[in-house]
Amino acid sequence: MTLLELILVMVILSTVLAMAAPSLRGFFISRRGDDAAAQILAMTQYARSQAVSEGVIYRLNFDVQQRKYWLTAQRSGEYELLDTEFGRTFAISKDLVLEVEDVVKEGRETFLEFSPYGTVTAATIRLIDRQGRALEIACPTATESFSITECEEVYKRYASQ
Repeated sequence: MTLLELILVMVILSTVLAMAAPSLRGFFISRRGDDAAAQILAMTQYARSQAVSEGVIYRLNFDVQQRKYWLTAQRSGEYELLDTEFGRTFAISKDLVLEVEDVVKEGRETFLEFSPYGTVTAATIRLIDRQGRALEIACPTATESFSITECEEVYKRYASQ
């Protein structure tokens, strides 16, 4: 091959990659939303099963402004962080917006409560990415389990320009 052919091939490859880069960025943003939704769902399942098996109240706590969430359990009358992997504070990517509906609010605390009887606060947790794609982690009634669904509605107020 000549140097001219090699340069031409490099120009063509660079052009193709430059055109594909914006769509790949959207792919990685949506993956962050999927991963965060799956993690929240796993925490709800863990909290419910542990509340029933240990006979104590568990809470999935949210800090919406900071986009953080964590699990606590009632021990000796107070809510304490767990001493497991689920006990640490989890942060949601800055590319996502966190919304919660129908959760319990006591003072500055926002949480879902999992009782030893297997019931839970019926609520909706929504993760919205920059393109306006929303994932809902929802539990319609106190006796059902949480599940993830993708909203059909596009949240234009969150879509980046």
